Amino acid sequence: MDELTLAFERSQQEVKQLPSRPSNDQLLSLYGLFKQATQGDVTGSAPSVFKMAEHAKYQAWKALIGTDSEECKQRYVELVQSLVRQQG
Repeated sequence: MDELTLAFERSQQEVKQLPSRPSNDQLLSLYGLFKQATQGDVTGSAPSVFKMAEHAKYQAWKALIGTDSEECKQRYVELVQSLVRQQG
């Protein structure tokens, strides 16, 4: 397993151990980066705007269409590291 993948997996555990919950925008960024890194481009139609949480998550993922998996992993790791520093 390469170093980036190990850092990505470590970051997934670190984010769960943060002392306080990240902001909604930070959570959406984490979600979109994680999904793009692990599943690639979003498919299907956006959920109804009346399902606000699902719609926001879809939009966060959709904003990353075409972004390489490795780039998303790196950005995810960097975001988690910044959250750890902020809350540390």
